[in-house]
Amino acid sequence: MSAYNIFIVEDDRWYGEILQYHISLNPDYKVTRFETAKDLLNNLYQQPDLITLDFSLPDMLGDKLFQKIREVNSTVPIIMISSQEKIAVAVNLLKMGVTDYLVKDDSTKDLLWNSIVRIRENQSLKKEVETLREELGQKFSFEKTILGQSESLKKIFSMMEKASKTNINVSITGETGTGKEVVAKGIHYASERKKKAFVPVNMAAIPRELIESELFGYEKGAFTGAVARKAGKFEDANGGTIFLDEIAELELSVQSKILRVLQEREVVRIGGNEKIKLDIRVIVATHKNLADEVKKGNFREDLYYRVIGLPIDLPPLRERGNDILILARHFADDFAKQNKLGAVTIASDAKSKLLHYQFPGNVRELKAIIDLAAVMCDNNEIKAADITFNSTRKDEPFLFGQKTLREYTVEIIKMYLKKNNDDVIATARMLDIGKSTIYKMIQDGELK
Repeated sequence: MSAYNIFIVEDDRWYGEILQYHISLNPDYKVTRFETAKDLLNNLYQQPDLITLDFSLPDMLGDKLFQKIREVNSTVPIIMISSQEKIAVAVNLLKMGVTDYLVKDDSTKDLLWNSIVRIRENQSLKKEVETLREELGQKFSFEKTILGQSESLKKIFSMMEKASKTNINVSITGETGTGKEVVAKGIHYASERKKKAFVPVNMAAIPRELIESELFGYEKGAFTGAVARKAGKFEDANGGTIFLDEIAELELSVQSKILRVLQEREVVRIGGNEKIKLDIRVIVATHKNLADEVKKGNFREDLYYRVIGLPIDLPPLRERGNDILILARHFADDFAKQNKLGAVTIASDAKSKLLHYQFPGNVRELKAIIDLAAVMCDNNEIKAADITFNSTRKDEPFLFGQKTLREYTVEIIKMYLKKNNDDVIATARMLDIGKSTIYKMIQDGELK
């Protein structure tokens, strides 16, 4: 998530620095300070998320500056801070459209903090509503969300449809890059909960010491830095769906607390006593085998049975056949459109190369490969030479793909010849085959 960009305009340097320091205590805020109206107007191109204005600036009064800002940006929230306590001034500014009006005194910095929190929450809610309207504006279709026509994918569509008709918990497994979050979103937006929030939480991306406060929220003063009440992810998802990605990465102590939330269908913020009732659908995902993790003692068995619900196992891309080409075509068209390249085609030798690759990074890797190929190709035609595989996986590519037994044999012997610096005798000994077999393949042109 990008930083929340706040501009503070205050000609009193000492007072401005106090406000800047206080607001910057929130690490999510990026705070920039200006001392004149001119400096602010020259920097509006940076698109601030919020502006605080001193009413009495040396080069322009606050009401005039407010109008100037509105000529450039009609939506940015503006908080006016003034030493004037006249009610008429405040009323006039609020009528003009100022978001909040604060009088300078000893409590200003705390009032400003709370005002920013409220404004940011309202902005987030508006963005969520806009996104939801956009999502709901189109008739939902699994086939439009997840591209492919393979039999394995059709089975996934069937499972997603069954899941969307009830509130059963869903567990999604599959290799990294297979589209677990896409499937989770698909189930949510096809269900009766589609008008409520879909809240994704990547367990592996949250620092260990912050996981509980992120999930359960906290009350003001619950710990150092808790300057205001904050709702957790479970509370944010109330009425909708919470997607717990990489759930197998959670420590056992946190697992037990999540189990209690799911059992009781209620959550208590850290430092609080209020029990907040929850009405949520839970979807979890992991690239690990949860049953194996239970056997190893890494995952609680009782939580396993609570979240397993309807299991959906996503096939790796290498097992989806011609879906590879359907996705490649989509990614090529999308990249060309975004970069105004014109129509980009994929040559037959490039298609063959794609079909014979294992894709350890799955759909995510395919997109990266096609994006690069679209840049590297000539005359808007992607050829085999334009396709570069940069896999970090150690498995050899001949283990996957659509090849005959003879072709696999040739690949294996090639690999061992390379490892042995083309020593035929050493290769034959390692593979337990006759050296004459290798010489015959060289003679027939199968090996060089």
